[in-house]
Amino acid sequence: MTNATLIRSFIDLRAWAAGAPVTVGEGDPFLAARAQCPLANGPISVGLITLAQGAGMVAAMPADEFIIVESGAVRIAGGAIDLTLGEGDSLVLRAGAAFAWSADTDTRLLFMRRTGGPAGDGAIIPVDANAPLAPSGAPLAELLVGPTPECRNHSDWKSEDGEFMAGTWDSTPYYRRAMRYGHFELMYLLDGSVTFVDEAGAEGMFNRGDIFLVEQGASCSWDSQVHVKKVYCIYRPA
Repeated sequence: MTNATLIRSFIDLRAWAAGAPVTVGEGDPFLAARAQCPLANGPISVGLITLAQGAGMVAAMPADEFIIVESGAVRIAGGAIDLTLGEGDSLVLRAGAAFAWSADTDTRLLFMRRTGGPAGDGAIIPVDANAPLAPSGAPLAELLVGPTPECRNHSDWKSEDGEFMAGTWDSTPYYRRAMRYGHFELMYLLDGSVTFVDEAGAEGMFNRGDIFLVEQGASCSWDSQVHVKKVYCIYRPA
């Protein structure tokens, strides 16, 4: 829909990944067995990694990348990190990160990569969906219809220039009129549900367990009738 109409919108990444054409290139499957979600040219790419049962080694990540397990499980071991990610678990792989991976079953990961940012330090940073949350800012008052929600946030990682970040956020229910997104945001719902409507009138409801992307430049409303909690990865250029 997005490419056909040239309207930037929200994308159900699980639905997209179900039919995504995976290209297998040379090198380790973690970097070579991928499908790219069709987005406008720029520093952000989003897509699917398909790992067959087995193991491999990544000598150095070429860019900062957020990954989340769409299905299956993968073990990541590098530096002081050795952990197994199951469905819905996520982490940030900094540019330069070296690690071994293994999968006991076929596994699918969704990723959001940012190129052209500050030099990476090779760190591997898990996203802790159970981290304590602190009060954070609410949506713009002029866009809200109804009470101002209570929002909380925990940031697991933010790039040195402050443009690329990942963490966890929650909020009481609210309705916000459409706003133009100046950023990309990948979201994984840990709790609740939210409905988006874009400027073409397309409507999408996302529920617990869904993984979706709002494109930079999209104009979408937000309607959550219940408490919502999400893991997020955001690219917001300065």
